[in-house]
Amino acid sequence: MLSKTKVKYIRSLELKKFRNENNVFVAEGNKLVADMLPAFECELLIAKPSWMATQGDIPAKELLVAEEDDIRKASFLKNPQDVLAIFKRPNWDITEIMPEKELVLALDGIQDPGNLGTIIRLADWFGITHIVCSKDTADVFSPKTIQATMGALAHVKVHYTDLETFLQAQSAQAISLYGTFLDGENLYEKTLSGNGILIMGNEGNGIRPTIEALVNEKLYIPNYPEGRDTSESLNVAIATAVVCAEFRRRQRNPA
Repeated sequence: MLSKTKVKYIRSLELKKFRNENNVFVAEGNKLVADMLPAFECELLIAKPSWMATQGDIPAKELLVAEEDDIRKASFLKNPQDVLAIFKRPNWDITEIMPEKELVLALDGIQDPGNLGTIIRLADWFGITHIVCSKDTADVFSPKTIQATMGALAHVKVHYTDLETFLQAQSAQAISLYGTFLDGENLYEKTLSGNGILIMGNEGNGIRPTIEALVNEKLYIPNYPEGRDTSESLNVAIATAVVCAEFRRRQRNPA
């Protein structure tokens, strides 16, 4: 049985303030927790007896068996699953990033946790190891973002920094800085490489002007047929998928 104190503690982690104070995040669900366990240090794992019975050694500091009603009280999900875990947040090193050798994603003010989680999944799918976020981008460790990643955070490192300063330093090193704009060059006709930084902007406002000024490779995703009257733009996660897919296609099939 979960104590009221434990439930209160877990529920407090919905707020960024308490996640930061405790340096932890919450993950829920059989697959998600299974993906996270090898990658992150587990502080607490709570699961139904039936789930526990199917597991071998579980690398968690504290294990608690709980019934469905208790898990429901602690869960952030509409339909709670068999297991909930609290993990220690990793200390990812931004100096590991080498955009001269790899493709890196940069997110400028992405607000929706679902979009952020989906972009992390896309990064994992397309072999992108690092995502650099502006400080006003949604928190990667919020329960909604974690659930949306579907476990991809075990393979992708997400960094928060002063994005403009970071990109200025990369620009000074002659790194290709890509961004999507309505006045950019056709994505399918533009020369693309397997390295550099791809910047994706805020859902409503796109890439802010101070960062746009640093972009040296402007891209445009054409509609079909090109020039036809359509909705103004794509969802940022969908746009990220389209651009990343084209980058990787070029690497597989260089001109």
